[in-house]
Amino acid sequence: MYSAEINRKQPALLLLAIDQSYSMLELWAETGQSKSAALAAAVNNLLGNAVLLCSRGDERVYGYFELGVLGYGSEVGPVLHGSDAGHLVVSVEQVADNPLRVDTVTRRVPDGAGGVVSVQQQMPIWVDPAANGATPMVAAFTAIEPVVESWCAAHPESFPPIVINVTDGMSTDGEPRDVVNRIRELGTDDGQVLVFNLHLSGTPSQPVRFPNSAGGLTDPNAAMLYELSSELPPSLLDAASAMGYAVQPGARGFLYNADAATVIDFLDIGTRSVTPTGLGELTEGRDDESDDDGPDGENA
Repeated sequence: MYSAEINRKQPALLLLAIDQSYSMLELWAETGQSKSAALAAAVNNLLGNAVLLCSRGDERVYGYFELGVLGYGSEVGPVLHGSDAGHLVVSVEQVADNPLRVDTVTRRVPDGAGGVVSVQQQMPIWVDPAANGATPMVAAFTAIEPVVESWCAAHPESFPPIVINVTDGMSTDGEPRDVVNRIRELGTDDGQVLVFNLHLSGTPSQPVRFPNSAGGLTDPNAAMLYELSSELPPSLLDAASAMGYAVQPGARGFLYNADAATVIDFLDIGTRSVTPTGLGELTEGRDDESDDDGPDGENA
């Protein structure tokens, strides 16, 4: 289980539900930015990484991922440029071809001699910050449920979808327990849908990362989000461990009072952990034109 090869016949689905409520205007601790701005930057970083993962270094992007970003605040709907109300999920090729714009940003990077230098880089932007309204988490998961159900039916041999909910507060339209449990019951032949929850903190506070128990969570909302989070399958446990996180068996895909660096790490884990073997077509240099059949006549 949770070991299906990711390839062009069996893509992986990554869906993000991002809180765009009014409280996301608050500063996100150490970032110096609002939560909405810092989260949008993290999401754009994830999308850019997904595009890079699916390319061989040239301009061609291969369809290993399908991606969707749903925002929920004053409105609930797709916020990834190139998607729309009828198409929450788009291919990574469409993502690569349809940035909202390309910004020039200044970054400080190592100079190779122990110092740092400022360089200008081009950064594609697909999602802009937004913060308005309440936190209709139930509506967000309700919008996601039929998308995940139909995707699983169409991709029965694929790695199961990963749904990541990022929020800074509690749901304002009821508890999402029922709809999330229904989503987690869906799946492919390779396993059930994985639902992870990330809680953002506006103040420097002790984070809880990948716990395997709700014992230390005194906030009832945090305890509920923990209960609604799936256990990390082996590939994600290995990926989190490789990035320096002390994960234990039974650890769940749950962060509480998360800082920006941990959220970026977690989103990166989500993309890289499902492709340990599936990008062989790229890393092993298989023929670009073998879209339909592998070297032995089997599906690639």
